[in-house]
Amino acid sequence: MQGSIKYYKTLELNKVLELLAGEAALDDAADLAKNLMPSSDINTVKTLIGYTNDAFNLSANTSFPSFGKAKNVCSYLEKCNAGGALNLKEFLELGETLRVIRSIIEWKNNNKNQSANSLSVFFNQLVANNYLEDKIKHTIISEDEISDNASPDLCDIRRKISKASSEIRNKLDRIVKNPSKNKYLQESIVTVRDGRFVVPVKQEYRSEVSGIVHDTSSSGATLFIEPIEVVEINNDIRVLKGKEKDEILKILLELSGEVANFSETIKTSYNALVQLSLIFAKASLAYKMKASLPNINQNGYVYLKNARHPLIDKNKVVPITVELGKEYRTLVITGPNTGGKTVALKTVGLLTLMVMCGMLIPVSEDSHISVFDNILVDIGDEQSIEQSLSTFSSHIINIIEILKQTNDKSLVLLDELGGGTDPQEGAALAQAIILYIHNRYAKIVTTTHYSQLKSFALSEDGVQNASFEFNVETLKPTYNLLIGVPGRSNAFAIADSLGMEKSVLKTALEYVSEDDRQFDKVIANLEESLQKLNKDNAEVSALKSELLKQKEILNSKLDAVNKECDKLLENAKHKAQDMLDTTRYKSDILLNSLETAAKELTKQNNAELLLAAKSNAKQTISALEDGIDPIVNQDNESYVLPRQLFVGDKIKINSLGQNGVVEQISGNKITVMLGNLKTAVDIKDIRLITEKAEKIKPKTRNVKSKTEIVSKNALMELDIRGYNCEEGLLEVERYIDNSVMTGIHTVGIIHGKGTGVLRSAVHSFLKRHPQVKSYRLGVFGEGENGITIVELK
Repeated sequence: MQGSIKYYKTLELNKVLELLAGEAALDDAADLAKNLMPSSDINTVKTLIGYTNDAFNLSANTSFPSFGKAKNVCSYLEKCNAGGALNLKEFLELGETLRVIRSIIEWKNNNKNQSANSLSVFFNQLVANNYLEDKIKHTIISEDEISDNASPDLCDIRRKISKASSEIRNKLDRIVKNPSKNKYLQESIVTVRDGRFVVPVKQEYRSEVSGIVHDTSSSGATLFIEPIEVVEINNDIRVLKGKEKDEILKILLELSGEVANFSETIKTSYNALVQLSLIFAKASLAYKMKASLPNINQNGYVYLKNARHPLIDKNKVVPITVELGKEYRTLVITGPNTGGKTVALKTVGLLTLMVMCGMLIPVSEDSHISVFDNILVDIGDEQSIEQSLSTFSSHIINIIEILKQTNDKSLVLLDELGGGTDPQEGAALAQAIILYIHNRYAKIVTTTHYSQLKSFALSEDGVQNASFEFNVETLKPTYNLLIGVPGRSNAFAIADSLGMEKSVLKTALEYVSEDDRQFDKVIANLEESLQKLNKDNAEVSALKSELLKQKEILNSKLDAVNKECDKLLENAKHKAQDMLDTTRYKSDILLNSLETAAKELTKQNNAELLLAAKSNAKQTISALEDGIDPIVNQDNESYVLPRQLFVGDKIKINSLGQNGVVEQISGNKITVMLGNLKTAVDIKDIRLITEKAEKIKPKTRNVKSKTEIVSKNALMELDIRGYNCEEGLLEVERYIDNSVMTGIHTVGIIHGKGTGVLRSAVHSFLKRHPQVKSYRLGVFGEGENGITIVELK
């Protein structure tokens, strides 16, 4: 990029990069941040800013990844490759770096927002090394200590050292606690000198304690003597300590050798970690700046909507909207001092540089920004005392350099062009400079006080005026940038507000030419019209926003209504299916009742059974009609039995609407006799009729002479244990006929294991029966050889 670094400093890019470095967790990433250089290649810029935006999106719903205390371990890896051994501190830093690499991989894998994927190029370079991380963790305890379990030999050596040390202490304890020798000691303690256990002996009793003197106190009154009794053990400890040191060095060398085997993978992972740290630092800074991703081009088009200078408190800065490079490529900003002209100039330049560094910027999301080959700047007081240059001369030298570098890929920012010299000549020179750069198709933003430049912008194609509003009543700028409106000096209005004599103002006004007065009047009318237009636009925007909001509310309500309709339709389908199932079940009960009654008709009980069958049929049909009619209400589901049920109680089955007698109770399943029929129902479907319990004596023989009918959800079974073959087969035939009529396809016949005679007879019968599709013996959990499972046609 051709632009000079001094221009970046003028636009304060270095201060933004310092903020970026403060967001970087790793030192190497912070160094990269401070030395970032803008790129003029649009593909590079889009790639870099794409990384930042994807990191921002990845962290949007969670938290930013933690890079912990990872360190640059590349020098450690080189040391291991050269055959050297790392020290304990270096191993701990390497272990922490491996932990961070693993945790970043886990963070990525656990992140639910996987829409952003351009960072995969870095995440895929991260390789977790659990083996090496765990080995370092279990070998190195701290910067000063290695684990006993680092090797079996080290564990054995330290066990021997501990045993020898304990033995020495025991012997020395006996010495210091011996009354005959205790009087020779300065203190009754055991201490260490030069790695050997000693006792403190008074100087005058040196000859009373045999041993080797290792040290004396500063006063000379105490000698630290190693008693002769422990010299040999101390020697053993000294030898063991040497072995311990050698074993530790061996362990560190072996572990360093393993590190060398993984050095390339670790180095690649660390470099990717640094890049990710820098990228997430950009995303973190963007979050704090409330920044967004602009549309990027290379044709010089700039449209910064609600742009804020990133170094000014976001709660105080007034956003501006600037456009350049489409209908006009030169923007001339006029207005009073401290009105915001220079800040606007720096905002355009600084935000452009930030994007070219791959950073999001504080603008609205529908903004546009261009990548330029160079950004050329003349802002502020550039005079050089050493060269004895005036402010004007310094500016001219800088502008001469700018003119040499300007081309159609340049962004030129000029502050107070032509200032510091005669106003007439300065204005003429400023106009000529702008025209020169404008004709080279560069994009220009310049500020000025000269009214001649206002007229130039009105008459020259591709040049546009802009100004900052000034509130004459408060004598303060509003910092609101108006595109298309040249600024007024407001000198007379300000002087009048401050109390200037009217006669003086009248005389001053006479010196102003008629053309200038008319021009100022036109500008005032233009400002008034623009303010009215802006007000109308604001009202239209507010109305549009309200309409969009109402539309969203209506769409939301419509979606809710559609969902509720779908839900009601689904519920209706389920209820209809339940009603159909219940109707089928009750029909099966009715048919079974009629079939049973027909088979049991005799001359003697013909009338009686026929009457009972008609009654049952009438009750069942009535219950079916009630179930089909949605207006009929069933009994209250909150019904609670007034007392405990007993065998013999007269009850009503709520779902069937029929009365019966309790024959058997098993938990919540109740066996009920309905005339000659038997069925199993849930206790919740029972309504008690009798107030007092009417217990009946249970049958003593488990023989069922009639067909059992159980609930529709249970396996249908016939128990013929205790029957002879003839009686049993008669019950089987009747049972199969009933099952076929009621639409039951799978039944069980319980014949027991016994001698197998009844089972053989049943199987022979089933083999010949026309309604039997197949049969088999039961398996574990069904009754095994004691039951035959029959599948009917």
